Amino acid sequence: MVIGGGAAGLNGALMLARSRRDVLVIDAGQPRNAPADGVHGLLAREGMPPLELIARGQDEVRGYGGEIISDEVTEARRDGDGFAVTTAGGRTVRARRLLVTTGLVDELPDLPGLRERWGRDLVHCPYCHGWEVRDQPIGILATGPASMHHALLFRQLSDDLMFFQHDQPDLPDDQAEQLAARDITLVTGEVAEIQIKDDAIAGVRLKSGSLIPRRVIAVASRLVARAGFLHSLGLVPLPHPSGMGEHLPADATGRTEIPGVWAAGNVTDLSAQVGSAAAAGALAGAQINADLVLAETRLAVANRSR
Repeated sequence: MVIGGGAAGLNGALMLARSRRDVLVIDAGQPRNAPADGVHGLLAREGMPPLELIARGQDEVRGYGGEIISDEVTEARRDGDGFAVTTAGGRTVRARRLLVTTGLVDELPDLPGLRERWGRDLVHCPYCHGWEVRDQPIGILATGPASMHHALLFRQLSDDLMFFQHDQPDLPDDQAEQLAARDITLVTGEVAEIQIKDDAIAGVRLKSGSLIPRRVIAVASRLVARAGFLHSLGLVPLPHPSGMGEHLPADATGRTEIPGVWAAGNVTDLSAQVGSAAAAGALAGAQINADLVLAETRLAVANRSR
């Protein structure tokens, strides 16, 4: 069973279906990149609308006999040598192996205007959105240590950059010097809201009352794995070594600490883009198939020796 129907989940399901496995994908229909106009940095699919990419992937999985249902998994628990999965729609489904690809949630500062423009002119990734906002007045909203790195990356895309310190501690001298050297304006003072006008960002209003015009806001969101339904199995998201948020730990093949459970995509790799998430899903799908082959072979040998 695959829980989550994004790029990682569908590619994992594709690998399993092509290996003649019975595959069920359960997807809640809440892709993180749904507000974006297109998927970027994905060879041969550059600029494709995210929902179109998902629809094509679903068709491919179904073409090999995979099943996809729209529902949300609320609990996964051990059931004998497999798993029982319960959904919000009242289904209970049993599976021998689980591939978790539920992605993550972006936690944003509690400021008016931020969530409304998410994925449009409120962006988080210079590689996903940078070309589309090039040469525009960009504001970097500081949210933590990653924001400095964010600012330097976005400086590659625009000469008009402002770093809003907001409620963060004062920058160390070396970081302030870096901003100055790259002609990035440091704006002190707490931010009150992101001003919206005519369905677009107009600027950043400080608590002092000042409105500073900006067309784009970049923010390094806190990233948290969607994995609450795994608690019954003893799997809980842990702090990521990068400090970016919380992830579901897994090895390079996607195997978690719970036998029979794999994870791929953003639920375990917080910085994975669509291409790398899809590749990780394919690898995890192949590993699950190999694991099943070994289990089936052990059983066949045992039955033959009776």
